[in-house]
Amino acid sequence: MPKEFSRSQRVSEQILRELAELIRLEVKDPRVGFITLTEVELTPDYAHAKVYFTSMTGQDDLDETLAGLRRASGFLRRELGRRVRIHTTPELHFHYDRSVEQGSRMSQLIDKVVREDSERQHDDEHDRGTRED
Repeated sequence: MPKEFSRSQRVSEQILRELAELIRLEVKDPRVGFITLTEVELTPDYAHAKVYFTSMTGQDDLDETLAGLRRASGFLRRELGRRVRIHTTPELHFHYDRSVEQGSRMSQLIDKVVREDSERQHDDEHDRGTRED
């Protein structure tokens, strides 16, 4: 049975797709650069939208990227109003999404522990083999 999505979830997804396309094709500000939108959270009245993004440069140019997005937010909101038919076009609030970096860091830590555990097991087997001789 297909999973049911609320209207709010569908609108959030549509806003995410439209904003991603607008930023990729229409925003000319070089500060925005290579970003990926990860999620849009709408308030129940659709008045505000938290737009989460990641950047290929990580947090290096975060202030500049945020400044570029804030500068473009009026344009993005106006174009969004033309593309998405909802009673209120939300005010856009951009937030850096640290979850991708945190996930990558956790993955590296897990890989390190697995590698160390494997080396320790190999050393233990080698020590046992030496004692048996």
